[in-house]
Amino acid sequence: MRSVQKGFTLIELIVVIVILGILAAVALPKFIDLTQEALTASTQGVAGAISSASAINYGAFQANSAKVGVVQLNAAVCSAGTLGSLLTGGSLPTTGSVTYSVAVGSTAPTTCAGQAAGTVATCAVTGTKGSTSAVVQTAVICTG
Repeated sequence: MRSVQKGFTLIELIVVIVILGILAAVALPKFIDLTQEALTASTQGVAGAISSASAINYGAFQANSAKVGVVQLNAAVCSAGTLGSLLTGGSLPTTGSVTYSVAVGSTAPTTCAGQAAGTVATCAVTGTKGSTSAVVQTAVICTG
């Protein structure tokens, strides 16, 4: 009586593993692209930094009667120059080829004309790569 062996040879198993490896190397990058998520997170981080800096600036405005070191607005509320001046570097960050811009959000006054100190404006921060955006609320300190 002759026994019949069942199973795969070593060469067949190696060929299957190589084919699966090639498919994984080609297909996975199409399914797992973390670039967009990283850009969104960085834009949200910049928006959070602007919001925090604005809150600190407004707190300093309320606590400091001499208003020394407080950024007071006299023009456009939601602009890169105005909100960037609240940050440590004095402007919005640029990281490699990613830059950020600020636009008027849903409730932002376009200028300080007729706005009281403490008016809350909503501005939109946008990253140039991948059109990611985040909303930032800022307390407006107008000088007139």
